[in-house]
Amino acid sequence: MSYLHSEIHEQPDVIQRLLTEEAENVKQITQAIREAKPTFVMIAARGTSDNAARYAQYTLGIFAGMPVALATPSAHTLYGAQIDMSQAFVIGISQSGKSVDVAQIVTDARKQGAKTLSITNDPESHMAQAAEYHIWLRCGEEQSVAATKTYTAQLTALAMLTAYLVDDATMLEDLAHLPKFVAETLTNAQVINDWAERYRYIERIAVIGRGLNYSTAYEVALKIKELCYVVGEEYSEADFRHGPIAIISRGFPVLVIAPKGKTLPLLVDLLKKLNQERQAECIVFSNDNEACSLGVKSVKLPDMPEWLSPVCAVIPGQMFAYRLAEAKGHDVDHPEGLTKVTITR
Repeated sequence: MSYLHSEIHEQPDVIQRLLTEEAENVKQITQAIREAKPTFVMIAARGTSDNAARYAQYTLGIFAGMPVALATPSAHTLYGAQIDMSQAFVIGISQSGKSVDVAQIVTDARKQGAKTLSITNDPESHMAQAAEYHIWLRCGEEQSVAATKTYTAQLTALAMLTAYLVDDATMLEDLAHLPKFVAETLTNAQVINDWAERYRYIERIAVIGRGLNYSTAYEVALKIKELCYVVGEEYSEADFRHGPIAIISRGFPVLVIAPKGKTLPLLVDLLKKLNQERQAECIVFSNDNEACSLGVKSVKLPDMPEWLSPVCAVIPGQMFAYRLAEAKGHDVDHPEGLTKVTITR
């Protein structure tokens, strides 16, 4: 059995451990952030971690009313820009904590007097030490090169940060149920084993999400690229309608992430359009019966709060990429062109 398979299935336990062992730490961090009253949030990350940052743009914006910007690391390391972050809450996200350019932003921000937080799976890493505060993902070693459990742990850490920051009892109760939702998703996603072979010869796929699950579209497309060597293009449902839908012809595979919530009516409408006007091959991840019925293939998500759905919605994407890579005959634990730690400056 591959490391990737094992680590995908570790995710309920990883998330439970994170919720239990980091709760008090996150609570103290958010108390300090409330007292500091930063005017905006800046998040520095690369790759998969950058997709987690996109999730935080929505949670911190929607629930905490905080504008969130994604940092431009090259502006700091290659161009030597002196960007004023003194009034910001700066978050660096990295699985390994070894991203030089991301750590540089955290270091610069702390020197300017900004509140800084690192989120990593290594409390001894350079980035963890660079920030004033740190959230340890507590995933254990991730041996597969493609990130799975560290990504959902990052999402969970950011969800915890949001819930404790706004001190919302309902959101904190939602978080307590998250490991159960993740376990249910893993069970439901087993259906992919029966139909992944259908897509063995695809060379391209569009992945669509919106709102809180815009990040999910990015991460699922990334996993398909990394593991299957398939051109996976991620889109917001809104952006997809603004021209890119023209690439869809009969049989073109389109994976749509459509859990219940504010974006569902828009995504159902898009699915109908893809079926009726484009005859697309739609794959749907949803907890809505109508949305699932509009897919040639579908995975049922748990009935859960929309704000936490990205933690679960990405898991069928991980499973699909894993099973498709196997069907194509690829080594899922050692994909070509991918290393566990990529050093960027």
